[in-house]
Amino acid sequence: MTGKEITNYLTNEYGECRHDAYAMAKAINYISEDLEYDNEWDLFHLLVENKPISAIHTHSYGFHTSGGRAIIESIQNKYYEFTNTK
Repeated sequence: MTGKEITNYLTNEYGECRHDAYAMAKAINYISEDLEYDNEWDLFHLLVENKPISAIHTHSYGFHTSGGRAIIESIQNKYYEFTNTK
């Protein structure tokens, strides 16, 4: 996953990209490796659109599981870490 792909997706779907797409891509790729889950787009959609990932049990009865919340928080923390290192 690249920053350009994220920028294109957000611009096409929402009309703009308000975030640092490169830091977001880096954070998602980092967490994907950490989780040993190789579908970065699933993680992106979990973060941006709250789409469940059944393979890693991110939701139960429509709500985040503790694991799902932890994944989202991990991506967010890495994102802020990468945006603050520029």
